[in-house]
Amino acid sequence: MDIILTGGAGFIGSSVASVLLGRGEKVIVIDDFNNFYDPAVKRENIKPFESNPNFILCELDTRNKERVFDVFKKHAPQAVIHLAARAGVRPSIDDPLLYEEVNCVGTLNILEAVKNLKLENFVFASSSSVYGINSKVPFSEEDPITCPISPYASTKRAGELMCYTYSHLYNLPVTCLRFFTVYGEKGRPDMAVAKFTNLIREGREIQVYGDGTAERDFTYIGDIVKGVVSALYNPFKYEIINLGGSKVVSVSRLISVIEENLGKKARVKYLPPVPGDVPITYADVSKATRLLGFEPEVRIEEGVARYVKWFLEREGRKLEGARK
Repeated sequence: MDIILTGGAGFIGSSVASVLLGRGEKVIVIDDFNNFYDPAVKRENIKPFESNPNFILCELDTRNKERVFDVFKKHAPQAVIHLAARAGVRPSIDDPLLYEEVNCVGTLNILEAVKNLKLENFVFASSSSVYGINSKVPFSEEDPITCPISPYASTKRAGELMCYTYSHLYNLPVTCLRFFTVYGEKGRPDMAVAKFTNLIREGREIQVYGDGTAERDFTYIGDIVKGVVSALYNPFKYEIINLGGSKVVSVSRLISVIEENLGKKARVKYLPPVPGDVPITYADVSKATRLLGFEPEVRIEEGVARYVKWFLEREGRKLEGARK
């Protein structure tokens, strides 16, 4: 199968690409290597694929309609996994127009490019942030989505709705996956697990917004990848499906687990809560289990241990390289 994977050099994207290439699929990655975080990190993510004849890299911004159309015309994929987006609740509050352009216009360009193709499947990456401040837990796909509280959340909900429109108009099979706080090896440096691990190791202060009691449904990257790959091979007319760990962990507990694995105490500064942050995310994954056979396997203690091991080995290699 020829698969276009947008955002394929990022944390989740490169992890998905690795599995698909291992299955012998042809993977055409679209990524713009923007400066949301160091582009060199993304280059490192895809370096292992460069010698694989089934890997093709197309460097472009999904907002560039002409270039998007050219890539889809040239490669005529059988399936698309659309992960490319500007991520993060807090940065979206500072630059909502950028998030609207990338996450809405970019998604619309991808949908326009595929509407006349006979795709076997279109998988769209959404987010648990669409639930907003949801008084009912765990969060179910059947819950009303009427009050997203950040521009990022609004753009992701808009993407889901646009995907539905194209599914209806053009008989496009679509699955929207709502990711819940993904972490693990190659994790984005701005995310809590990666950021806290780096700062604690260096003895620098970590900032916690709120009193540490906010809870998140942390989901290990390996579990997320299994869910994405299962969604790819199990098309539906249109479905929205949660992918989460289905277990909540407080920020304070997360810090404790990282401390245990590093053997070092954190210096914590507590700050006022940030507008747009929600007090809890918690996934009901019964639908994912029923439709995709999805079962989260890696709990926070094991997942953080794997991440910290990977992080320390990577830092050791960088130090060794600097000495040479």
